[in-house]
Amino acid sequence: MYINRAIEDTVLKTSRTFPVLLVTGPRQVGKTTLLKKMADTSRRYVTLDDPDIRHLAKSDPALFMQRFTPPVLIDEIQYAPEILPYIKMSVDDSGHDGDFWLTGSQAFHMMKNVSESLAGRVGIISLLGLSSKEIDGLESQPFVTLPQTLMARLDQTRKMGVNEIFQRIFRGAFPALYHENAPDLSEFYRSYINTYLQRDIKDLSQVADETAFYNFMIIVAARTARPVVYEEMAKEAGITSPTAKKWLSVLVSSGLVALVQPYHNNLLKRVTKMPLMHFLDTGLCAYLLKWSNPDILERGAMSGAFFESWVFSEIYKSYLNSGKEAPLYYYRDKEKREIDLLIYENGTLCPIEIKKAASPGTEAIRHFKALHPVTGIGSPDTPEYYKTEIGNGAVICMANELLPADQKNWFVPVWLI
Repeated sequence: MYINRAIEDTVLKTSRTFPVLLVTGPRQVGKTTLLKKMADTSRRYVTLDDPDIRHLAKSDPALFMQRFTPPVLIDEIQYAPEILPYIKMSVDDSGHDGDFWLTGSQAFHMMKNVSESLAGRVGIISLLGLSSKEIDGLESQPFVTLPQTLMARLDQTRKMGVNEIFQRIFRGAFPALYHENAPDLSEFYRSYINTYLQRDIKDLSQVADETAFYNFMIIVAARTARPVVYEEMAKEAGITSPTAKKWLSVLVSSGLVALVQPYHNNLLKRVTKMPLMHFLDTGLCAYLLKWSNPDILERGAMSGAFFESWVFSEIYKSYLNSGKEAPLYYYRDKEKREIDLLIYENGTLCPIEIKKAASPGTEAIRHFKALHPVTGIGSPDTPEYYKTEIGNGAVICMANELLPADQKNWFVPVWLI
């Protein structure tokens, strides 16, 4: 059973704009399934997972290109970057958009080769696991905090209670887990981790100790929705801080973890410089941390962190699926005032707090006032280019209804994102 993906229009638009389309993302998120479904009958398919074809591509890329002529879909391109210069020559000769569709699970290994060989010729799309909207078969749009947009969404979605939300958080977002004959959850994630460590990590990133890297993944999972402190992670993992930084970059580049940068404006003082870390698939995160079922997770000490990371991933996907770079930041200062998420777009800053509560109260928006200096109000000497407008804010929570907290901020039910 194929689940329609929100990114399909972005794929078609990119293919009509660039001679090469590259879809990257973690393994098992449906990159190949998506492109196969969208390809017409004239497009050939070849996978570099096949050792014989991979050997041909690496040892004689010119012959490979003669054998597999465009339009073609080449799966797992990271296993044979040797063919990238030949793809460049082919598209320069033909001038046809959409000649080559490529997929790759290991962006950290391949992006340098792609940028060097195909600069200006490739449109890159990032695909993650299923969004909640895709699971429900509903239309997806980038999340915004405008009340009129949120009210328009009320008739286009359905309510979900805390139990259903945490079932989705616990299951995760891999498409295979939503098929009629879905595999056992633990078996799926066990196999996924083994494949990731043995193929992506061992073969492509030169991590010598798979066990140490697996332990590091657990340490990262335990810190989801928290600022990155390399020294703490390194100490707990028994590695050096530079190694911790390198290994976290591997998890980020392979699409398993996202780093949210702190928002910076010269009008804000004493702002932290540490990025915030989110494990993008909460099901994989729960498996790594040995949570056994959604009910125990929902009642557990980490339920708030899982809820926050799930909300972040849903908002993050809503931008990626529309072909946009996610304009997401967070705020934390030396006084420990925090805002979980900021959307900064078109010169407007929209603060978002994420609370796993049905009635969080106006206490949830108390730190939004920390952003007021960016408006420049009361500071007549402030240059105009520093000034930023503060838009509508939101508290994403388990409320049953979309309701105003005050004139500019709203309580937004999590099922509405």
